[in-house]
Amino acid sequence: MAALVTLQPSAGFDPEQLAAKQEALFAQLRSLRRVIVAYSGGTDSAYLAWAAHQALGEDAVAITADSASIPASHKRDAEEFALECGFRHEYMQTYEFDNPEYVKNDKSRCFHCKDELFTRLESYAAERGYEHIIYGVNKDDLGDYRPGQHAAKLHRVRSPLVDADLTKAEIRELSRRAGLSTWNRPAAACLSSRVPYGTPVDVQTIRTIEQGEEAVRALGFKQFRVRFHGELVRLEIAKDELPRALTTECAQKFTSIFKQLGFLYVTLDLEGYRQGSLNEALGNNKRASA
Repeated sequence: MAALVTLQPSAGFDPEQLAAKQEALFAQLRSLRRVIVAYSGGTDSAYLAWAAHQALGEDAVAITADSASIPASHKRDAEEFALECGFRHEYMQTYEFDNPEYVKNDKSRCFHCKDELFTRLESYAAERGYEHIIYGVNKDDLGDYRPGQHAAKLHRVRSPLVDADLTKAEIRELSRRAGLSTWNRPAAACLSSRVPYGTPVDVQTIRTIEQGEEAVRALGFKQFRVRFHGELVRLEIAKDELPRALTTECAQKFTSIFKQLGFLYVTLDLEGYRQGSLNEALGNNKRASA
């Protein structure tokens, strides 16, 4: 088991407070004894999987949902990070697309996704003697519109990062100090989050979105979303990358990519990328991390 992280002073963070929060996290994880980490490979779940490995070694296993809604690039990233850190990692097939309540894509879609995942993780835990399932929700997430948190409560899934009072910025900083490659990874979400509520989701639509995002990523863009609106595709590009996206050259490339994927209209959102933009249609100020 690797040594605990030694924190160095850094502007904007109290090193003693950060060290205390991290030690509280490790202590809590040790008390759980044998855990399954619901591991997507994003910054939060990656840090939690690493911390669980520090605290519990082989008594912690990180499990990634093997679902059509998870981009293949995210699965590759999750696997590579697990290899970097040396923690146990497995995939688990999930079948949320078999559930009509998920496919109809109302505002409870994320609940049905997490309910499917946690149900299967519960069976795995019961069969193999794991005492707890944990996931990477952090303190900042608590005010967002996140139906998945309701599923976690129903399944008694633990949230150690919240219990340790860790914010997103603190998790990134602790990850950076630990030398974790995920410390500055852009926010990620499942591919179904690209489809407006009320528009049914299916595997073919999801695959089309994924192909589009892979093509945009190949152009060198880092933070973006491909939003599906039937015959129209709406690209959200991070504001610091928008100037390049707004060139005639990029417009032609975007048009070629998405016309080949079957879209009739290709648009670029002038507000740029923002988390949970599709939640604007819900008429409230709460946003999911999409």
